[in-house]
Amino acid sequence: MPSSRLPAPIARRLRLPVIAAPMLQVSGIELVVAACRSGVIGAFPTVNARSPAELDAWLTEMRTRLAPYPDAAPPCPNLIMRSPRLAQDLDCVLRHGVEVVITSVGSPAPVVDALHGIGCLVLADVATLAHARKAIAAGADGLVLLTAGAGGQTGWLNPFAFVRALRAEYDGPLVLAGGISDGVALRAAQVLGCDLASMGTRFIATHESMADEAYRQMLVASTLDEVLLTRAFSGLPTNMLIGSIVRMGLDPARLDETVTPSTADQMFGGSAHGNHSAGPRRWRDIWSAGHSVSGVHAVQSVQELVEELAQEYAQAG
Repeated sequence: MPSSRLPAPIARRLRLPVIAAPMLQVSGIELVVAACRSGVIGAFPTVNARSPAELDAWLTEMRTRLAPYPDAAPPCPNLIMRSPRLAQDLDCVLRHGVEVVITSVGSPAPVVDALHGIGCLVLADVATLAHARKAIAAGADGLVLLTAGAGGQTGWLNPFAFVRALRAEYDGPLVLAGGISDGVALRAAQVLGCDLASMGTRFIATHESMADEAYRQMLVASTLDEVLLTRAFSGLPTNMLIGSIVRMGLDPARLDETVTPSTADQMFGGSAHGNHSAGPRRWRDIWSAGHSVSGVHAVQSVQELVEELAQEYAQAG
């Protein structure tokens, strides 16, 4: 693997410069452990565990199951900065001494000092140059660039332009998120100036993900033409599978693109957001996917996927 700006204790344990992206209601213990054992960083939103107590149990089980593999890549909790559980989840992550964390949906400033206190690498999700500069000023160690084509809540900047603009002023670790479908794209991300690529959609279509089997099969059957950019379900730009919208009886051409995040929570957030709407729930019933969905050709194990990526990556070198 080419030289990296990542800390050596992490970089030396990576078979590939990949993060299996943190995905709501998809990334769990099985996916994270399989990813780390295969030599890629396994990330997960802490809120996928239903409570801070369950998060503690998850991290304990991950550590136990990875203990026989000292060269496994590290698990990577994703702290959502606007989560009402942030303080409790942060406390849990600190007690477990994690090596790397991704922060998202807000400035990393409230958690940086505490995480640095345990020697943890802090990667901040950003979608604009302004956000990137603020995250750097707040003390983030690296940046996850959310670009056009990412699944779920997405960025809108062209990845080529975004990376090169940041590399003109920043020499820290960069992670490219959005549209990475195979080992060739992974190699291209490094040539562009990134240290890692965050891949989500390909990992949804693995046996170890928490995704419904119908979700996995829809990914196999879909192309990037069947990904819709919409604000209707979250109040923010979000890439969703058209097929999953249709199966819930909704017309993709008649969605309300003016909703606010709070209204979207009430309509599609489900009980996780304190309401019990009768309508479909985002993530559970209406499924996300990135433009890399065109690279999903079969449901695989994580090990099979990483092996395929490694072969493509080597051939593209």
